[in-house]
Amino acid sequence: MKRLIVFMLIILSSAILFSQSYRGQGRMVGVVYDQDGKPLEGVKVMLFSLRGGAGFELVTDAKGEWKANYIRGGGWNLDFEKAGYLPQRISVDIQESSKNPPLETKLKKAEAAVISDEFKEALKEGNRLYEEKKYEEAIKAYEGIINANPLAYVINKNIGNCYFELQKYDIAEEYYRKVLEKEPDNAEVMLLIGNCYANRGEAEKAMEWYNKIPFEKITDQMVLFNIGSGFYSQSKFEEALKYYKRAIEVQKDFLDAIYWLGLTYIAMGNNQEALATFESYLKYDSSSETAARIKGFIEFLKKKN
Repeated sequence: MKRLIVFMLIILSSAILFSQSYRGQGRMVGVVYDQDGKPLEGVKVMLFSLRGGAGFELVTDAKGEWKANYIRGGGWNLDFEKAGYLPQRISVDIQESSKNPPLETKLKKAEAAVISDEFKEALKEGNRLYEEKKYEEAIKAYEGIINANPLAYVINKNIGNCYFELQKYDIAEEYYRKVLEKEPDNAEVMLLIGNCYANRGEAEKAMEWYNKIPFEKITDQMVLFNIGSGFYSQSKFEEALKYYKRAIEVQKDFLDAIYWLGLTYIAMGNNQEALATFESYLKYDSSSETAARIKGFIEFLKKKN
């Protein structure tokens, strides 16, 4: 985008329409697939005419298709980019007087490229060290992969995980953000950044990040519980209810979530649901101090009903 802005400034200052120098009577169409042959939507296609010294950008549609009309003949460079995939460049020769065959392009996932034969052993070694809790050694192994292949940006998440385990949350966040720069909609990385804030005791900032994640993509019961508790503390009981219930769906015997779900029902005036929730708690715990408190709630609710 910056390049296009600069280019427009040049046009305005010179009053010469260089941007139209790629125009002609030719036509070029193509489709972009992933490695499995599925069409890729949202791929940025940058086309540059070697004769015209100018170009423009397109984006593939839901069918992975793109079309370039009224372009001049000659050599063209085409660059394909999409977050999570390795970029690719191809060169083609365009005819204006005859039909040009459709172009088919396949993009490889960046992660798949990392786990190629060249990097497989290095990644395996890094993962082994991580599992053995040798986090500093794992970091060096992962950094070696990125140094050898800068396109393997997804490995920054692995490095971030190591720093997270070392309780160096600021550094962990820096590495998670490197992935987010390439994949701004990556729900998993948003969750990890939120966890960094939560572990630093910055609950409000953590909630900001958790709220960016589509509800159905959160599968960690503790994260669901923490988000629910954040809403409960703000008296947003409908929202708290949703997250507590989902946390229990993920882990049926999640006692803290069951307990607070019961309290949420009470806060909402739904005593029947609160009673059923507290009774379900006692199926998993009937002898602790919390269980004794819950028995008192149950007795109170039964009398009230």
